[in-house]
Amino acid sequence: MKLIVGLGNPGREYRDTRHNIGFLVADELVRRCKIKFSLAPSKVPDVMVAKHHGSWPCLIAKPLTFMNSSGEALKALANYYDVMVSELLVIVDEVALPFGKLRARAKGSAGGHNGLQSIIEHLDTNEFARLRLGVGRGDTRRDLADHVLSTFAADERVELDSFVTLAADAAELFAVQGIEVVMNRYNPAVVDLEID
Repeated sequence: MKLIVGLGNPGREYRDTRHNIGFLVADELVRRCKIKFSLAPSKVPDVMVAKHHGSWPCLIAKPLTFMNSSGEALKALANYYDVMVSELLVIVDEVALPFGKLRARAKGSAGGHNGLQSIIEHLDTNEFARLRLGVGRGDTRRDLADHVLSTFAADERVELDSFVTLAADAAELFAVQGIEVVMNRYNPAVVDLEID
């Protein structure tokens, strides 16, 4: 069974920040599957999880640890449900990509992302799929942490729902056909957000 994990920070103050775009995609997947998040079993603390048993069975999860500790919760969840690393997709924000672009990878380094670094350390491998969602770098004079913990700009908010939908489509494709198909469909030109 595939495990799709959207990364973010818990709490109302972080809800609409760039760092939480992984949570937004997880929420969209749960909405379209008509299922609900609930707390994971007690042996897996600090994770919200939803089980989809439809045409593309998978687990959709949001760790409730803070971003930099995501690996601990994810490892416990993967162990509890006996999910292999090859069946895992992690959805994260990416400052190196402009807002509205995404990139899928089958494996790789953390690329400076503390959430991915925590997962790599706890799983003891970097060979898991990830979907990086562009949130832009913003003003280079501004502290990077301040940027990712800020809310989206007004022009970005206009396009945010379409971007989240695009990313959820890619995550759903992963659940059905795997990361190679996602990479072939979404990576060739680093897909631009298309607004109808």
